[in-house]
Amino acid sequence: MLQYLTIPVTPFQQNCSLVWCDQTLEAAVIDPGGDLELVLAEVDRLGLKLGQIWLTHAHIDHAGGTAELAQRFKLPIIGPHEGDQYWIDGLPMQSVKFGFPPAGHFTPTRWLHDLDQLQLGRSEVTVRHCPGHTPGHVVFHSAEAKRAFVGDVLFAGSIGRTDFPGGNHEQLIASITQRLWPMGDDTVFIPGHGPESSFGRERRVNPYVRGT
Repeated sequence: MLQYLTIPVTPFQQNCSLVWCDQTLEAAVIDPGGDLELVLAEVDRLGLKLGQIWLTHAHIDHAGGTAELAQRFKLPIIGPHEGDQYWIDGLPMQSVKFGFPPAGHFTPTRWLHDLDQLQLGRSEVTVRHCPGHTPGHVVFHSAEAKRAFVGDVLFAGSIGRTDFPGGNHEQLIASITQRLWPMGDDTVFIPGHGPESSFGRERRVNPYVRGT
């Protein structure tokens, strides 16, 4: 079964998640935006075998630590979708603009597409391409664990911003209603910022997508 631990990092308090197979302890880190020593301390504490980096999208608070982490441990970078190439190219500039430590360029080892499958030990995760916040945003869904790591697509009580370059409000709502809701009301999601919630709860109370 897939297990996870969410670690808020960076001044933006972005949710970086460690995910691992509880049988093999093979692990991936989702969205290493920064504060790498904090994340690596948890890897050591849990006895995990960190082998992959997974990215939902390439905004600085989610991807700022990617190049350094990949280089230090020779890790493959998995994701996001090619639509975020613009944001990857702009990471050094983003780091200066938002006061982050310098962020290096990287080229993903593997771009992700809708319905791709990822293997983590004996656990399988499905990728959904969910544009709107950024063009190349992806979501990681474990049907077995009933968990989804949704980046900045959806939050408890809110939705992702669409006023950045490449953002599209209608596209974001379509991603939520057509690709997240079918995962089931009982699926718990881990957003890019803030507390967890469930898709069922957001369909009932989230003012942006209530009743959809």
